[in-house]
Amino acid sequence: MADYESIAVSIEDGVARITLNRPEKRNAMSAAFWRELPAAVAAIGDTPEARAVVIASTGPHFTTGIDLAMLAGFVLSDSGIEDGRRRESLRRTVLELQESFNALERLHLPVLAAVQGGCIGGGIDMITTCDMRYCTEDAYFVVKEIEVGMTADLGTLQRLPRVMPDGLARELAYTGRTMDAAEAKACGFVNGVFADQTAMLEQVTDVARRIAGHSPLAIAGTKEMLNYGRDHSVADGLNHIATWQAGMFLSEDLREAATAMQQQRAPVFKDLARASALPK
Repeated sequence: MADYESIAVSIEDGVARITLNRPEKRNAMSAAFWRELPAAVAAIGDTPEARAVVIASTGPHFTTGIDLAMLAGFVLSDSGIEDGRRRESLRRTVLELQESFNALERLHLPVLAAVQGGCIGGGIDMITTCDMRYCTEDAYFVVKEIEVGMTADLGTLQRLPRVMPDGLARELAYTGRTMDAAEAKACGFVNGVFADQTAMLEQVTDVARRIAGHSPLAIAGTKEMLNYGRDHSVADGLNHIATWQAGMFLSEDLREAATAMQQQRAPVFKDLARASALPK
């Protein structure tokens, strides 16, 4: 993994960890973050030994969202560009920022978020792209955008109603109120709540390792089908999985799982191939 300014990346026992690494700034998402996150996700996705991803952070807070200095640059910049072109450029900028988080959703590996302290604004945008969310008892969640006079634009309004009751998502988005860890667990937004970050990361990493122990081909297919099914009808989803199975079902992993069961041992699955190893 490359060296990064705003994040740290490591891989161990099949689990990749992306750690937000600006604790002195409460892990605010700087310009470097928006470049580095998708680059790190792409690198992990092309590292065969990575089979699951944990997103964590340093310091007392997960993230306070987009760096205010960066946000001010959007609002106050006066480049002399004609107004229509300036607004078209802003639209493309928003789409580029969205892609930084979309990369997590598109990644063929499951992504687990481990949240402590505040998860605010852009933090909500990011963790709603994850497959699973966990938090500490002191965690809290805020759709902050409404309090600064803007509409959340990086995925919260599209994804939050899909991971909690629609009415609750709307309440949080309209009011900007704080949702604590207990409420997040009660509504199903997070899978588990832990006493502290150490206990949380231990458990979340254990879940990620259990995922990593399964067939990476089956895990990739499962994520593909869950995401596809979310956005399509049941009939479309069933058709999609039938086509997927026609290509992926008769794999070496299936034979290895059956053999391991007969021999009463844990199966050992090969890594997926690098995309870059395919013929050009």
